[in-house]
Amino acid sequence: MPGPQLRLGTIRGFEVHIHWSTLVIFGLLVWSLAAVQLPEQAPEASGGANLVAALVAGLAFYGALLAHEVSHAVLARREGIEVHGLTLWLLGGVASLKGEPKSPGADLRIAGIGPAVSLGLGLAFGAAAVVAGVGDAADVIVATLAWLSGINLVLGVFNLIPAAPLDGGRLLRAALWRWRGDRTWAAVTAARAGEAFGYTLMGVGLLSLFIPGFRGLWFLVLGWFVLNAARAEQAQAILQETMGDLPISRVMTAEPVTAPATATVAEVLDDDVLATRHSAFPLRDEAGRTVGLVTLDRLRQVAPEERHERAVIDVACAIDDLTTASPDERLLDVLPRLNRCGDGRVLVLEHGRLVGIVTPTDVSRTLEVGGLLQEGELRRSGRR
Repeated sequence: MPGPQLRLGTIRGFEVHIHWSTLVIFGLLVWSLAAVQLPEQAPEASGGANLVAALVAGLAFYGALLAHEVSHAVLARREGIEVHGLTLWLLGGVASLKGEPKSPGADLRIAGIGPAVSLGLGLAFGAAAVVAGVGDAADVIVATLAWLSGINLVLGVFNLIPAAPLDGGRLLRAALWRWRGDRTWAAVTAARAGEAFGYTLMGVGLLSLFIPGFRGLWFLVLGWFVLNAARAEQAQAILQETMGDLPISRVMTAEPVTAPATATVAEVLDDDVLATRHSAFPLRDEAGRTVGLVTLDRLRQVAPEERHERAVIDVACAIDDLTTASPDERLLDVLPRLNRCGDGRVLVLEHGRLVGIVTPTDVSRTLEVGGLLQEGELRRSGRR
C-alpha cells in the first residue's frame, strides 16, 4: 500500500495501520453527513449536534470496516495462514495475508466471514434505530443509526458481488476451485469477472457525466480500483502456480562480488564498480563475515570531495537491516519481506556464509520467464 501510513495499535495480535487516504474520505464523509444528510432527516437538530453525530457515525463506520477485516484475519489465522497486519485505506480495508488457503472450504470460510459481519452489523444498527425511534429518541440519533445500518448492509451486499478482489470474488474462486479442482483457473476466472465488473462501474461513471444530478465520480474511482486489483490478482494467481515452490537458490546470483567494509567509497568505486557490471556489493569484515550491503545509489549520495575519506560501511545498509534468506526458502515467501534498505536486494546466507544475492533484475527475469511458460500452459490445457 503506497504512501504514508499511521500505526494505530494491535487488535487480536494484528498490527493495524491507517493509510493517509482514509483521513481524506473520513473528512468528506463527516462533511456530507453533517451538512447534507442529517439536516434533511433531522431538521430540528442544531449544527453542532449534527457535527457530533457525523463524527460518531464516521468513527463507527470505520470501526465496522475494521471488524470486517479483523474477521477475515482471525479466520485466516485459524486456517494456518500468517497475517502480517490490517490497513484501513481509501475504499475500505485490507488484511495482508502471507500464504493462500489450502482448500476450497478454507477459502470459502475466510471470504464469507467478512460480508457476514457487515450484514450482521447492518441488522444490529437497524434494530437499534427501530428501538430508538420507538423510544422517542432524538431524530438525529435515529437518523445516525439508520445511516450506519444502511451503509453496513450496502457494504455486505456489495462485497458479495462475484468479482475479485471483492469477497464475492473469493467465494466464486472457492466454488470454481471445488468444481474443477484447479485453483489457478478458478482464481484467473474470478479475476476476469473482476475486470468486467471494474469496466462496468467505470462505464456507469462515464455515462453519469451526461445525466444531470447523478453523481458518478465514485463509480469511476471504484471501478478503477476494482479493475487494477483484479488484474493484480490474476497476475498473482499465475505467479503462484508458476513459482509456487521455486527455491531462491534457482534465482540468485551465486558467489557475488564483495568489497571490504574497511575500504573508502573511492576505493569501492575504483576497484569494484568500475571493474564489474554490478550495482550492489555485499561488504565483508576482516574475518570474512558479511556485515552489510552498499549500492550505487548509496555511493552516489556521497559528495566527490568526501569519497576518499568516507568509509563505505558508513553509507551501507547494515546486515540487520537487510532482507536475508536461506537457499532453500521459496522465492514467494521471501518477496513480501523486501524492504527499502538495499533497494530490493536479498542476501542469501547458508550457515551464516554468503552464497548468493538476489537482485530486482533476477526477480524480474524470473517473473517474465515464468509468465511466458504459464501462458503457454494455460493455452495448451484449454484454460484460456
